[in-house]
Amino acid sequence: MTEATASERSAQEAKLRVEELRSQINYHDYRYYVLDQPEISDAEYDALMRELRQLEEQYPELITPDSPTQRVSGQPVEAFGVVEHRVPLLSLANAFNEEEFRAWYRRATALAERDPLALVCEPKIDGLAVALVYEGGVFVQGATRGNGLVGENVTQNLRTIRSIPLTLKGSFPKRFEVRGEVYMTRSGFQRLNDERARENERRRERGQAELPLFASPRNSAAGSLRQQDPSITASRPLDIFIYQLGWAEDGETPSSHWETLQWLRSLGFKTNPHARLVSGADEALGYIREWEEKRDSLDYEIDGMVVKVDDIGLQRAMGFVGREPRWAIAYKFPATQATTRLKSIEINVGRTGSLNPFAVLEPVVVAHATVKLATLHNEDDIRRKDIRIGDIVIVQRAGDVIPQVVGPVVSRRTGEEKVFEMPKNCPACGTPVVRPPGEAMSYCPNRSCPAQIFRLLVHFAQALEIEGMGEALCDQLLRTGLVKDLGDVFYLTLEDLMQLERMGEKSARKLLANIEKAKTASLTRILFGLGIRHVGWETADLLAEHFGSIDAIASASVDDLMSVPTIGPKTAYSVYEYFHDERNLAVIEKMKAAGVRMVGSAPAAREGPLKGLTIVVTGSLQRWSRNEVESLIRRLGGNVGSSVTKKTDYVVAGENPGSKLAKAEEYGITVLDEEGFAALLRERGASV
Repeated sequence: MTEATASERSAQEAKLRVEELRSQINYHDYRYYVLDQPEISDAEYDALMRELRQLEEQYPELITPDSPTQRVSGQPVEAFGVVEHRVPLLSLANAFNEEEFRAWYRRATALAERDPLALVCEPKIDGLAVALVYEGGVFVQGATRGNGLVGENVTQNLRTIRSIPLTLKGSFPKRFEVRGEVYMTRSGFQRLNDERARENERRRERGQAELPLFASPRNSAAGSLRQQDPSITASRPLDIFIYQLGWAEDGETPSSHWETLQWLRSLGFKTNPHARLVSGADEALGYIREWEEKRDSLDYEIDGMVVKVDDIGLQRAMGFVGREPRWAIAYKFPATQATTRLKSIEINVGRTGSLNPFAVLEPVVVAHATVKLATLHNEDDIRRKDIRIGDIVIVQRAGDVIPQVVGPVVSRRTGEEKVFEMPKNCPACGTPVVRPPGEAMSYCPNRSCPAQIFRLLVHFAQALEIEGMGEALCDQLLRTGLVKDLGDVFYLTLEDLMQLERMGEKSARKLLANIEKAKTASLTRILFGLGIRHVGWETADLLAEHFGSIDAIASASVDDLMSVPTIGPKTAYSVYEYFHDERNLAVIEKMKAAGVRMVGSAPAAREGPLKGLTIVVTGSLQRWSRNEVESLIRRLGGNVGSSVTKKTDYVVAGENPGSKLAKAEEYGITVLDEEGFAALLRERGASV
């Protein structure tokens, strides 16, 4: 084969692949932007677009005006009415690593003929782009991005978003447009799906078909904004960040993007508080890395950082290439979602006997890690999401959080998928399982279940910080019969341990010393280590502080237990039942006889100006740290709540308060900022 013939064949193969990629991308654009029913993850979509772009760069003769690389994805829905954008809403080029970002920066500095460049870094919100037009300071029109040239007229729906000002304050042009990203908070998305799940329960009772759960905050925001009935949009927890001035007439505007953001904020627009003005590539990359680490601290989803040249005059001079501005780029974070096949659903028996379903997946890389297993929470969650064995599912991994299955891609079902059924018997010991009324989990009631004892023993060793007593050793201790319950740990001898595999005398003596030290562990650690259902670390600490000894807790009534701030009936009954089980009391007595300390410090007198108040602290504070505020509350006689309940008196909220703020608003609880908290202290006679 001649070189020319090979080249022609390669070009022909490239042409076929380009056509295939365009067809796939257009199909996924339609499902994502128009139907709001994506079939692939953002990372998979980016990979398709990336391959197409590379082929078109290699074979420029294949570029056509209708290629997805030459226009913005998405088509407007004519039912809303079509709005033509005066200045196109173009999308950004992407950088997926530091090398690609630096290559963009080198091109930008060459065009600008200066280095370093002043840049503005802004979190890239995973939402729906919109354009808002104001005349005489009044909001008159709002439209979606659509295909970048025309979008849907969603003015009435946008009016329902409270963070969009209907009238402006200050000095502004006679007519202008701003651009922003409509999004739904994570906590709002969870509430929306919880409401949908409750509606489905009612539908099941009536024999009606269930409604699908929402797939993601981004899809929920898009679907909510494009409702035919604005009252539905108004009921959804939508918000917006304004990120840019689109155009303006008859009025002066700032000469830099950073100043524009400050000016827009002064007019009453909500701009992202985490935008930052930086100088040069190194400073920009440092800020990008910072937010790649902290992205999960936000109550809304970001999938990267947008970086723009600050000087607007330079932006105009640098211009555009294809559908993308040369003066801006989106640095994309590693994907936290991917799609893969759910091979099976297995059961893990926890330390409290809970049957915990988990997904066995075809391995897939998510956020730099290969994921083979993912949590499914509980049986109800599987039912609500309609997850079936054999489904193509969306898997999510954020930070160090255990991977979870977000939901199925229903459109890719073949009919061979199987509905999951929770086993009737414990897979570890064969005991019939039970599901207490009102609880989401099923349990194995057999306290002698080997899986429960193993998990409980590992948990106990971790809670009491018994170094050297890991999973492998716990397994040996149980298999050899040296340990049958938690109390037996404190009766182990050197001779016992020397019988075990790979246990030398030095290691055995060190382990015994650590076990001896654990006898003086705090009452909080002991209570947490016992593995009482619904008793986590914070609840154990509350019980230890309130009652002062394990005997006092054991003799407490349900009402006594519920008198402890933030402890509700479910936890109170669980603690009461634990200490009225003869087997548990026998283990505790065995531990006492071995010299384990079962008392804490005497309960502190709750006197002070905040006496009787339960206060929850959430979000990032400026004047104080959260620990300082919580210590101050306790010192002044108040109770610090770990979660917001109807018994909570106040919530002190800083930046990014998360779901606790939403819960406070739901219960009608007074929310204080730092100044409000200081005012409360002054009102009650405390010096601040």
